[in-house]
Amino acid sequence: MQTVGIIGGAGFIGSYITQKFLNEGYTVKVSTTDLAKPEKYQHLHQLFHAKNLTTRKLDVTNKATLGEFLRDCNIVVHSGTPFQLAAENPQEEVFEPTVRGTENFLKVASQTPSVQKVVFVASVGALNTAYPMLVPHYPADHLYTEADEPYLDPESIPYAQAKYYADQAVRTFVATHPQPGFEIVSVSPTGVMGKPLSAREDSTSVGLQYLIKHKIAPNPFVQMMFDHDVEMAIVSVSDVAEGVFRAATTAGLHGRNYLLNSESYKISDMTLMLNGKAPINAARNVYSYALAAQELGMQFQPAYVPLNEWA
Repeated sequence: MQTVGIIGGAGFIGSYITQKFLNEGYTVKVSTTDLAKPEKYQHLHQLFHAKNLTTRKLDVTNKATLGEFLRDCNIVVHSGTPFQLAAENPQEEVFEPTVRGTENFLKVASQTPSVQKVVFVASVGALNTAYPMLVPHYPADHLYTEADEPYLDPESIPYAQAKYYADQAVRTFVATHPQPGFEIVSVSPTGVMGKPLSAREDSTSVGLQYLIKHKIAPNPFVQMMFDHDVEMAIVSVSDVAEGVFRAATTAGLHGRNYLLNSESYKISDMTLMLNGKAPINAARNVYSYALAAQELGMQFQPAYVPLNEWA
C-alpha cells in the first residue's frame, strides 16, 4: 500500500483529495498547522477507510518539519497554500507560506528518497493573475491554454501574485532539474465550486459561493466582480480531486501543467444558479480543458452541478 502525503489535505479542495486517495486504498498522511484545533481536520476521520489516515502538524516554511512530513511518502500532493481574497499582512499571511513554502518543499522533496511523484495544486491565478478578468492584451474571445505565457498583473490580489511566483518556482525547478528522481506535475483549477465535506466556516471558496448567492461584497475585489458582472470560469471540487489523483497516478507526465475547468458564466448567472434558478446567458469555454481531457482522460461536470450541490 503506497503512502500519499497531502499538504493542506483538510481544506476545501484538500478534503476531496484526501477522500479520493482513501477511497482508492492508499495510506494517507494529512498536514495541519495546528493539531490543537481538531475542528479543522476531524471531519476527515469520518471518511471511508479513515483507519488509513493520520494527521501531522506541518509548517511549510520550516524545512525540518517538511522533511519529517515527507518521510516515507511515495506521492505528495501540495495543496496547502492559503486562499485569501484579502490580507492585512500579505507578506506574512500569503507570500511566505505560498512562495517560500513551495521553494522549501522542492528542496526537501529532492532530498527525500521515497518520493516518486509530486502534484502541485496551482491555480488559474498562476496563469492569469487578473482572473476572473481577462488578460488585457488578449482578444475577448481568446481561449486560454497551458501554452499561454503566464500573465502577472502587479495590481492583482496578493493570492494570485503569490500563486504566480510559486508556479514560477516550480517551472524553474523543472527546467533546471531535468531528472530530479521524481516526477512533478501541476494542476491549475479555475474557480473551484461545490459542497464542502466539513462544517468549517473559514473556506474562501465556500464563502465566495455564499457572497455570490446573496450578492454581498465585503471587499473591493468582490465588488468589482459584481460591478462588471464578470465571467467566471468554474470547475467542480470533486473534478479537481479526480484530476489530482489521475495526475499523481499516471506515469510520464513530468513537467506537465493541466488546466482543470468546466464552463464560464457571468456572476449574475451564478447568482441565479446558486439560488436554484436557470441562468439567462449561455456558458462559454474561456479556459481550455482539452489537455486534461486528452492526457488525463478527464470529463468535467457542467458548472451547474457543483453550484446546485452547494445551493
